[in-house]
Amino acid sequence: MKDYDPEEYGDVYSLTAMKSDTRLFLCHHEGSRTSKDAMELFAMVEQMRSKSSLTPVFTSDDWDPFEEGLVNIYGILEVPPYKGIGRKPLPRLIPPEDLKYVKIEKKKVGETVVETVKNIVFGNKKDILKMLEIEENGYIGTSYVERFNLTIRASLARFIRRGMNFSKKMRMHTKALDLFQAWYNFVKPHDSLKIKINCGNRRWGYRTPAMAEKFTDHIWNLGELLGFRVPVK
Repeated sequence: MKDYDPEEYGDVYSLTAMKSDTRLFLCHHEGSRTSKDAMELFAMVEQMRSKSSLTPVFTSDDWDPFEEGLVNIYGILEVPPYKGIGRKPLPRLIPPEDLKYVKIEKKKVGETVVETVKNIVFGNKKDILKMLEIEENGYIGTSYVERFNLTIRASLARFIRRGMNFSKKMRMHTKALDLFQAWYNFVKPHDSLKIKINCGNRRWGYRTPAMAEKFTDHIWNLGELLGFRVPVK
């Protein structure tokens, strides 16, 4: 009976983060579609970031909890000025000046996208374009992540809707995505990352996200990936 089902049974959403220039699959979070889940995802991203580096430019689709999640992770407490009337105002979180976030909204007529609107939620447009190293009318979007989500669904049967291979336990669902993350970053070469080499009969050198990030100097095979010993901390 449904009343005896474990609490983890039901719909589960996977939130993912990608570094757009190298296609590196940074992290994932399994849960619901709430601001708390968005906070969990951004907390993972921030934990990976070198404290000496600039806060990155964030882009996403038109989902409001991302905005709240960013403010909760990167925001700073500010006490509004007291005007001497009534209760003193409580501290509130505000986005810092170096936080940059662009929300991509796709307007549709039926199933056809007729317009893509770029809404700058946090940050200055000039600074955002400079950090992304693009011109005034350069591309800012979410197509890389959308294609990446398609790769997840095509590679993991448990993500296929209305199929019989759905995950039965949250732990195994998360572990399956961990394995996919390692395969995606180290084993799967990406056409968009190839570089021209003109070496003999080879015109192009293919790279994985891990190679683009200089984590490794070659494309790994599955045996190398599965046999890799993770250093004990």
